[in-house]
Amino acid sequence: MKNTKIIVKTKSKNYPIYLGDKILNITGALIRKNLPNVKKICIIYDKKLPPIFLKKLKKSLKNYKILIFKISSSEKIKSFKVAYKITENLIRNNFNRSDCLISMGGGILGDLSAFAASITKRGIKFVNIPTTLLAQVDASVGGKTGINTGMGKNLLGTFYQPEFILSDMLALKSLPKREMICGYGEILKHSLISDRKFFLWLNNNAKKIIINRDNKALKYAIYKSCKIKSDIIKKDEKEKNLRMKLNFGHTFGHAFEATKKFSKKLNHGEAVLLGIMSACEFAFEKKILSLSDLIKIKKHFLDLNLPYNLKKYFRKRDIKKIIDFMTIDKKNYNDKINLILISKIGKSLRGKIFSKKEVYKFINRKI
Repeated sequence: MKNTKIIVKTKSKNYPIYLGDKILNITGALIRKNLPNVKKICIIYDKKLPPIFLKKLKKSLKNYKILIFKISSSEKIKSFKVAYKITENLIRNNFNRSDCLISMGGGILGDLSAFAASITKRGIKFVNIPTTLLAQVDASVGGKTGINTGMGKNLLGTFYQPEFILSDMLALKSLPKREMICGYGEILKHSLISDRKFFLWLNNNAKKIIINRDNKALKYAIYKSCKIKSDIIKKDEKEKNLRMKLNFGHTFGHAFEATKKFSKKLNHGEAVLLGIMSACEFAFEKKILSLSDLIKIKKHFLDLNLPYNLKKYFRKRDIKKIIDFMTIDKKNYNDKINLILISKIGKSLRGKIFSKKEVYKFINRKI
């Protein structure tokens, strides 16, 4: 697959995703094409990235006035304190609505940067350059911004679509295997909720993605994931109905992350994978998902050595915390738990409501 472009269509804005090799070098040309009125650019950059990435980006943007923030990315930076610091600097440097903020890093940095862009003077231009597999296949697409609170993850945020997304495949070459597995969780999620054929393709090609970093397989998996998500967002930008199915595995997953206090012991993708398996096993127990499909999914996890066993991460004493965090999830409108489940591989069900007691008993059996 050659360098390609996907158009994300929403009610508020249509914008392109540029996907390819060495396309970071043309960032300046893409800004001139898509945003001709930009004069100043602020780059929010993950300092853990190889310095060559920032060097290439700065070279591409040599005709603009540049402001750079280097941030060490972790869930702890998704806070009002950090967002306020960014917005104060943007205002102090007289950024206006036609100027631009660029995020260069993973999904955490993208969420924070987009949030800051959306609230600065009620919205300055935003460009996302995701550098992790997780961000390229999921976090950068769809316009969700967010910061965390002590009560949970992404409970404060806005919907704010970028001007464009630039995904350079070269950025993935330096990622550790754990980060590749983290991103693969979202790829797998997209196949399970929407595309059985894609799941079967992943059965044959997942090792090429995670282990071999095969360029052709990676590019196809990213393209398919972006297409699946963009097709859903086209129909439901603000998560009123259909888009909720993108949260498959996340109600469990976000609660797992929060219970671990967003520590390095369990990253987002690992928590989502645990959440996916939990949701599948819960759906089977509730006679929603067939045993044959559950076996296929479990085999996929085992073949790739993906995290699935809650006992490895949690103890009985953690269950109450997990349930409490699940109860305050954004999708809930009462004291019960709203779960996105699948009825078969490739088909999801939205808005299945369960009592805390039902979910507590399920988790208690798994830990």
